[in-house]
Amino acid sequence: MNFVFIEEDCRSYFETSCEHFDYVFHLAALVGGRMTLENETLLVVEDLAVDAALWRWVSEHKPGNVVYFSSSAAYPVAFQTEEMQTPLSEDMISFERSLGVPDLSYGWTKLTGEYLMKLYVERYGGRAIAYRPFSGYGEDQDLAYPFPAICRRLVKQRGAAEVTVWGSGRQRRDFIHISDCVDFVWRTMDLLPTGRSLNVSTGCATSFIELAGLISEELGWSPKIVGTTSRPEGVFFRCGDTELQRHFGLAPQVSLKDGIRRSLDVLRARATHR
Repeated sequence: MNFVFIEEDCRSYFETSCEHFDYVFHLAALVGGRMTLENETLLVVEDLAVDAALWRWVSEHKPGNVVYFSSSAAYPVAFQTEEMQTPLSEDMISFERSLGVPDLSYGWTKLTGEYLMKLYVERYGGRAIAYRPFSGYGEDQDLAYPFPAICRRLVKQRGAAEVTVWGSGRQRRDFIHISDCVDFVWRTMDLLPTGRSLNVSTGCATSFIELAGLISEELGWSPKIVGTTSRPEGVFFRCGDTELQRHFGLAPQVSLKDGIRRSLDVLRARATHR
């Protein structure tokens, strides 16, 4: 397989490229972790410009299939409170009725990206689909994200009587391994009807305290795990409904415990080779 890597702002690429592609996978975005989303809200608004450039470009060059990566942050936060704790299903976002408020500016950019996809499909006749990943994680994920940050912190603090996690620690997320994310996309990108969106999730909600407990168990110790109010928490409950995923025969193959083990193995190996 021939692979050409172009290190360039994708907006510049869209301005000059006239190439035709069978598939376009659009993951370019300024994201960062919860700290970025909470404290640098206008930084991620750059994603609006990135997505606008993408949809202009595809409307001119009509690739075979545009695979747009949205986010679970696009879902209305009203369903994600401690009182509601509602599994998020794809039909909770519809541009044919009133929209709920998504999660901060990043959620708005992804919601807008999906609306632009709708316009592209309906008015330009192109084929495009969207995926809404939940809390994806993997062995080489950036430390701005909670899963690798908690793993690394607990490895460093192993043996301590007490460790902390951000927020109350009771906030729950749907952690899905990157290999399952890729598998879900690969298996459905030609089957999902044009203009539709699909969750990338497990349907299992895990609190940060529970996650830290599983990590410390794998490390062979049992500290007291507490939250810290000096760090942001985000929404209380974010978990994906999996009914539509099951319709396509999708089910995660990497359990959270296995994913933790893989990540800790990588951290241990890196520490050994320093």
